[in-house]
Amino acid sequence: MNNQYGRKFLAESSWEKGRKTEQMRRTGIELPVSAGSRIITLPEPEMLADHHVNFLEMVELRSTVRQYSKDALSLKELSYLLWCTQGVKAVKNNMTLRTVPSAGGSHSFETYLLINNVEGLEPGVYRFLAVEHALTEITVNKSVIEECFSTVNTVKNSAVTFIWSSVIERLSWYYGERAYRYVFLDAGHVCQNLYASAQTISAGVCPLGAFDDRKINAAFKFDVAQQFVVYGAAVGKL
Repeated sequence: MNNQYGRKFLAESSWEKGRKTEQMRRTGIELPVSAGSRIITLPEPEMLADHHVNFLEMVELRSTVRQYSKDALSLKELSYLLWCTQGVKAVKNNMTLRTVPSAGGSHSFETYLLINNVEGLEPGVYRFLAVEHALTEITVNKSVIEECFSTVNTVKNSAVTFIWSSVIERLSWYYGERAYRYVFLDAGHVCQNLYASAQTISAGVCPLGAFDDRKINAAFKFDVAQQFVVYGAAVGKL
């Protein structure tokens, strides 16, 4: 195995090549919604049921689930999963405080959803508006995105597949090249919260790290210098 690439990445993303405080923060905390787009309001977090769990048991029983039942997720359950993974608790000084940690409070992720089996939602591709705790449907080819994953059948059989993309400037304006380390660490925090929250509603999760980067970013029409897919996860009822 050639470790040259890994060594180069570590060197180029070292702390010494990181912080660039002379730059000004230009990005917002959420991508704008296209004019005329329909906004789908989700059940408010305070209306969601509280789930009491045995934490040690939950950690011990955590597992990856690749096959799901035909049962649909409710809109309230989807709202709950979104709140647990990217919920905005407060907005302060052009920053958000969320239910997951993020380097410097940057929260560079935009959450996209491939909806297959959620009550009250037509199958399609949606983006989560974290500040508003709402969804907006976007026009992209869902089938093309599904085919980008190596575990395509898991994605197609899920109730919903989460896809997290990073608007990298939310990190790099301050951290420079080191931002590329932090974005993948942040993705792990988010997916772990998805695992834990899904378990409390009798749902399973399969993380998705194997996908065709070029094709999936092209399908979303991302300029990869500014935004790119980092991670995904399929979710379905047990």
